[in-house]
Amino acid sequence: MDAEGMGDVDWNELQRNLEATIPVYDKINRFATFRQVDRWRKMVASRLPADGEILEIGCGPGSFAEILEGRNLTCLDPIQAMLEAAEPRVNAKRRERGDPMAKFVEGTAEKLPFPDNSFDAACTLFSFRDWFDKRAGLSEALRVLRPGGKLVIVDPAKINAVHGWLGHGYMKYWVGGYARWICGVEDHPWKWLTKTYVHFGTTRDYVEMLNEVGFDEVKAKVIFPGMATIWEGLAPSDPQ
Repeated sequence: MDAEGMGDVDWNELQRNLEATIPVYDKINRFATFRQVDRWRKMVASRLPADGEILEIGCGPGSFAEILEGRNLTCLDPIQAMLEAAEPRVNAKRRERGDPMAKFVEGTAEKLPFPDNSFDAACTLFSFRDWFDKRAGLSEALRVLRPGGKLVIVDPAKINAVHGWLGHGYMKYWVGGYARWICGVEDHPWKWLTKTYVHFGTTRDYVEMLNEVGFDEVKAKVIFPGMATIWEGLAPSDPQ
């Protein structure tokens, strides 16, 4: 496991642990971020186009998808149990608002099951660090975006080694202690989310990777209180 991705054994164990987080996913995320996660999700929503086809890569149990209003939405996740938790939750909210029903698709970021130029925007929230191969996943996101389409990523921030060391301590002891109490077991699944944070690259690492993959106008911002980064990039427009 490193800043680029992970091997098969780690990937399979991570998926098992992610599935185990479903019942307490929102509760622990809100605790871990001092409830800032709700604000960050709104920030991502505000950066997506007001209409068009939107893809969420790694939708988890639907925490972001249920707040995204309007737009035609496709939610992708590699864990069937996540999709089963997300679909009724998300589409109940969309039905209340009169939004079109979201589509739910099982798949991975590295092999998106969609044709080229399918979406006007794509996003991934607290899923990017769990991708098997980040560079391959970003290339796939670029492939399925239409010219000028936007990619928005939010994940824990790691500005440099010192910031990462502090973040690791926070995840391991503060968040880990709470997760252990909520889950009622010593070997709680949040240990694996701490592990993926340890091996996650810096904000700059992924700005460089987005540029190398081929995105235009790449930018990143560490957002208050320094616990997360939002990355943005655009698919190149058609040549004039």
